[in-house]
Amino acid sequence: MEKGFYSQDFSSETFICNVGNYKRVVKRFDDGHRLCNDLMSCLQERAKIEKAYGDQLTVWSKRWRQLIEKGPQYGSVERAWLAVMTEAEKVSELHQEVKNNLLNDDNEKVKNWQKEAYHKQMIGGFKEAKEAEEGFKKAQKPWAKKLKEMETAKKSYHMACKEEKLAAAREANGKTEASVTPDQQKKLHEKVDKCKQDSQKAKEKYEKSLEELNKCTPGYMESMEQVFDQCQQHEVKRLTFLKEALLDIKRHLNLTENQSYATIYRELERTILAANTQEDLKWFSNNHGPGMHMNWPAFEEYNPDQATAPPKKKKPDGAPPTPSTDHVAPPGDRSSVSSYDKNQAYSTEWSDDEQPAAYSGNENGGNGNSFEDDSSTGKEVRVRALYDYDGQEQDELSFKAGDELTKTEDEDEQGWCRGRLDDGREGLYPANYVEPI
Repeated sequence: MEKGFYSQDFSSETFICNVGNYKRVVKRFDDGHRLCNDLMSCLQERAKIEKAYGDQLTVWSKRWRQLIEKGPQYGSVERAWLAVMTEAEKVSELHQEVKNNLLNDDNEKVKNWQKEAYHKQMIGGFKEAKEAEEGFKKAQKPWAKKLKEMETAKKSYHMACKEEKLAAAREANGKTEASVTPDQQKKLHEKVDKCKQDSQKAKEKYEKSLEELNKCTPGYMESMEQVFDQCQQHEVKRLTFLKEALLDIKRHLNLTENQSYATIYRELERTILAANTQEDLKWFSNNHGPGMHMNWPAFEEYNPDQATAPPKKKKPDGAPPTPSTDHVAPPGDRSSVSSYDKNQAYSTEWSDDEQPAAYSGNENGGNGNSFEDDSSTGKEVRVRALYDYDGQEQDELSFKAGDELTKTEDEDEQGWCRGRLDDGREGLYPANYVEPI
């Protein structure tokens, strides 16, 4: 038994051995059950935050991946830029995993421990709290009875002392007053003697009851400490479990300890460092500069069954000439489908006051940016090919004379339209290679 338990002062209002002061110890069972609920609520809120962040990363990554792929950036730098989107997608997966761990592992672990540690009763409350309260009451009952007897004896003794003091005062006053007869003085003296006897008897009874109370105090404190230790053992289990649960939560939240997290950034760095300026410039030169292949004009015999080159069809009202190799958009040059040159109002500054879904305003109602396609979309029209056309780039359609397709966007300033073949493929084609049906 601990020395500190015995050294407590019984006069302290909060000392557990005072009658009824075990309530705070018993209340810990109710508090422990409620704290489990609080921890589960805490984890559920954090899981929502993790999910929301992961979802936002996914939306952001998907949107910008599309814009970058449609934009004018090319080569290894484009791959490095897209790697940032890949990082966001993988980090999003990790935060979704954190959410799942918090809910499926940590939250369930707390829930199951709470169920095993606290057993609800039909009439309310918990079995553990009831057992502790009954244990304290049983240990306190004999001592509380002795304490009550002692308090009664003390009260009687103090009342007897008061009576003795009053009787002595009356006797003293009687000696100084001439109106008090000798017989009255004698009675006052007898009253004082009787009060002294009563006071002495009350004192002896008080001392005896206090002695009996002190004799049973060590046994009482031992019984109280046994019940208290049982409560402490339960609290040890709760505190130990809570510490372990919090360590598990920390492990799930700390992505720096996750090997996958470190791998994501190693791969991102490797991809960025792999960007090669000279290789990109060489690729651009080979595809859009002097190094690109050119089919120089050569003599061709007339073949009435095959149009080797589309005629330069005259268009009314100063329409652009027929697209040729001098006008065809080179690989990677998406200027005909991008608003890069038109939308430069994208703000370079950012503020915490901005809403996540809000983007800098421009001519597209606030949703455009330097990579978005702002080509005016007209009403879809069915057209028929006048000539064969073999797409020179991945974003161009190929078709034969007589094929039918759907024009989805009107002709741009360079003489190109966007359309969709019946098999679902979409792309660009020369506007004067087709005619409305």
